[in-house]
Amino acid sequence: MKKRLRLGAGAGYSGDRIEPAVQLAEKGQLDYLIFECLAERTIALAQKRKSHDPNLGFDPLLEDRMRACLVHCVANKTKIITNMGAANPVAAMEKTIEVARELGIEELKFAAITGDDVFSAIEGQDLILLESGQSLRDIQDQVISANAYLGIHPIIEALQWGADVIITGRVADPSLFVAPIVNAFHWDLNDYDKLGKATLLGHLMECAGQITGGYFADPGYKDVSGLAKLGFPIAEIDAEGNFLISKLSDTGGQVTEATCKEQLLYEIHDPANYLTPDVVADFSQVSFITTAKDVVEAVGATGKPKSGKLKVSVGYRDSYIGEGQISYAGPGALQRANLAIEVLKERFRIIGINLLEERYDLVGINSLGRNSITREQEQGEVRLRVAVRSDTMKDAISVGNEVEALYTNGPAGGGGAWKHAREVLAIQSVLIPEEQVKTKNYYRWLK
Repeated sequence: MKKRLRLGAGAGYSGDRIEPAVQLAEKGQLDYLIFECLAERTIALAQKRKSHDPNLGFDPLLEDRMRACLVHCVANKTKIITNMGAANPVAAMEKTIEVARELGIEELKFAAITGDDVFSAIEGQDLILLESGQSLRDIQDQVISANAYLGIHPIIEALQWGADVIITGRVADPSLFVAPIVNAFHWDLNDYDKLGKATLLGHLMECAGQITGGYFADPGYKDVSGLAKLGFPIAEIDAEGNFLISKLSDTGGQVTEATCKEQLLYEIHDPANYLTPDVVADFSQVSFITTAKDVVEAVGATGKPKSGKLKVSVGYRDSYIGEGQISYAGPGALQRANLAIEVLKERFRIIGINLLEERYDLVGINSLGRNSITREQEQGEVRLRVAVRSDTMKDAISVGNEVEALYTNGPAGGGGAWKHAREVLAIQSVLIPEEQVKTKNYYRWLK
């Protein structure tokens, strides 16, 4: 049994930088490089791509990441675990095998984990949507995806088979890290305190550059150097669940008690009851200790038995958004932009757009602070942004057309008009018993 395990975070979201992952693969002396790339809505978008092409539905940067990192991982005996499979883990595995062959890799074991797609299993059920309190049946005709958050079990099964690259769909973010730890140290799955510690590690690591100072940086208040060369984090854990967070010394950013505290609180509803498929973790007594420059120890996490239920992200077609933008400059720019808003409001009424929701932003004046910021002094320039949510694409398109028509229909001096209309894919959640979810692993051996 290994004395310590080193895990690196290769991504914190789908579009993350690839360069820091390459640095970890090349110089991190890792046992595992873990790419966490699925946000709540990402998988619904992936399901939509898969519906147009059954060979798609995995992360758009899968091939680029594997092409950049795979050779280094093979050379350094670093295994890869990732949820870049999104809506199509098997296709993602086949694409990765294709990349491995092109790179001249002669022997490698691959696993794809499925079973998180529970669209058919929940169809017609009278489940309560956690965010709105509605019944799932109320939006059933609009649903395009339903994916349960899997836990560690299928990943451990793949590791015990000997997989070098494991590609999943929707898995709870911390579980991507917890699985190799449990497998390496042969932990009892009823040792909830150890599972709580590993879940803390996974939660701290899952957003990659956020814990090395990226999302933390605030000049003059929380200064962070080297953001253009930000390094991603490394976690080193022992068989008792004691672990350190660090980064490569020649990369930008920082690992401090403060960066760790901010990440600890990120997306946590109840620190004493952090529900995952594997354990109910308790972070309420966690503290951090600096042991060296850019090295922080996390202590105090515990755990309780899991709930027996799995969260399911339900993606559905909600509405359409039409957007338009136009700029005004010179004397009276702000007044002309405000006049344009009044013109647009009346135009939307005249042509009969069904306004489910509307926003009128003066960028640089009230687009972020909304009406809490009022600046009536003379503005040299201002950009007007209009966004309307409606129930038809026709109405959404009309919004941008009306903004563009301000060119010649006034007020004076508008320029740089831009318009866009899109469908809105929304996400809500339901809970289902874990026994309703059946996972299946697919294995391929390149040799």
